Amino acid sequence: MSFWCSSEPGLVAALDQHAAAVCDALLPAQRGARGRTVGREELGDYVLGFTDWLSGSDWVEPAGHDFATLRLTAVCRLIRDHDLLDAAP
Repeated sequence: MSFWCSSEPGLVAALDQHAAAVCDALLPAQRGARGRTVGREELGDYVLGFTDWLSGSDWVEPAGHDFATLRLTAVCRLIRDHDLLDAAP
C-alpha cells in the first residue's frame, strides 16, 4: 500500500473500493473469497471493454478524479499487486 499516496486516505479508500468492484465483476461470488485472484487476460479484457464504453460515451479527462480515472487507476493497482506485468501471456 505504500505505493499509493497515504496522505490522501480518501483517494486510497476510493481506489480500494474500485479494485474490489473490478474483482467482483471478474470473479463471480459463487467461486468464493478464498483464493480470489484476477488474471492478466481478464483485466485486459475489462480495460478494453471499459475504454470502449468510455469512447462511446464522449468521456473527456477531467481535472480531478472521476469514476473512470479511479476505475482505471484501480486496475493498474491490481496489475501491480498481482505482479501481472511480468506474467507470461
